[in-house]
Amino acid sequence: MIDWQRVTTLRDEIGAEDFEEVVPMFLEEVAEVTDQLRDQPDASKLEEQMHFLKGSALNLGFADFSSMCHAGEAQAAAGKPAQVNVPEILACFEASKEVFLDGLPKMAAT
Repeated sequence: MIDWQRVTTLRDEIGAEDFEEVVPMFLEEVAEVTDQLRDQPDASKLEEQMHFLKGSALNLGFADFSSMCHAGEAQAAAGKPAQVNVPEILACFEASKEVFLDGLPKMAAT
């Protein structure tokens, strides 16, 4: 679900202090888009939203979430936004976030 090697690489690249600033910013930006998807879905914006979420997820190691967003982006780009399982994607984000936040203290100790 989480690519911890990617998370470690990011932390090493930007430094532990900046990493601590990036994580909440990432979660906040993603939450804004996931809230839009949940509360005000707009098929005309779905491809763009999936693309944004995919890239954000890749940067922070949310591997499964990124893969699901990639598939959703492709479906939306192919003119099939109704086939994108948005609730499943949102559930994957929530589960990934929980695993990520639970694992951060263990990662920080290494």
